[in-house]
Amino acid sequence: MPSAAIDDYLKAIYHHTEWQDARITPSQLANVLGLAPSSVTEMVLKLAAQGLVTHRPYGPIALTDAGNERAATMVRRHRLIESWLVQEFGYGWDEVHEEAEELEHTISDRLLEGIDERLGRPRFDPHGDAIPDADGHVEREPFVLLALAAPGHSGRVLRVSDRDADILRVAEEAGLTVGAEVLVMDADTLVIDNTTIAMPAETIEAVWLSASA
Repeated sequence: MPSAAIDDYLKAIYHHTEWQDARITPSQLANVLGLAPSSVTEMVLKLAAQGLVTHRPYGPIALTDAGNERAATMVRRHRLIESWLVQEFGYGWDEVHEEAEELEHTISDRLLEGIDERLGRPRFDPHGDAIPDADGHVEREPFVLLALAAPGHSGRVLRVSDRDADILRVAEEAGLTVGAEVLVMDADTLVIDNTTIAMPAETIEAVWLSASA
């Protein structure tokens, strides 16, 4: 199996449980990767045979320690590259994902270490996702999905999902950037910098706030 294909599977499984607890199912994994369920089932069996995931028929998929270590290594590469492109080359946060997908498989460990040092060892990427350290460890604070935040909740924007560039642009236009202070009025109405903003439904499902102000 091509190494890049394995890495893409492991990253998708890793991403799924970063901001919620439920493990990913084969059908969800197929949807994320844009592949046929039969192809995903076949690959998952191969990953399990290599000791990278655990899986039972029709059940959820989990990374083993070895799988998590490999996934964290690739996630670290991807997010450091995204941070590098934004900080050093002026990319927008909605423009970096595809570039990082290409570069993460090609740059050397030496260059990656240089990027990390140059950027001051960042702990989060431009979207608020944690960058694993060289040992695969990450730090996160308690969080709540914006769609589930109770009226009256106030907190900082911790993360905006990078799955959809259009949502990133909408969020930025509304002031929902990482670090912004937000007051939740109701399911889709927020106050940011004393301005009341109505948020599209797809956006409130892609933003996470700190659990406390």
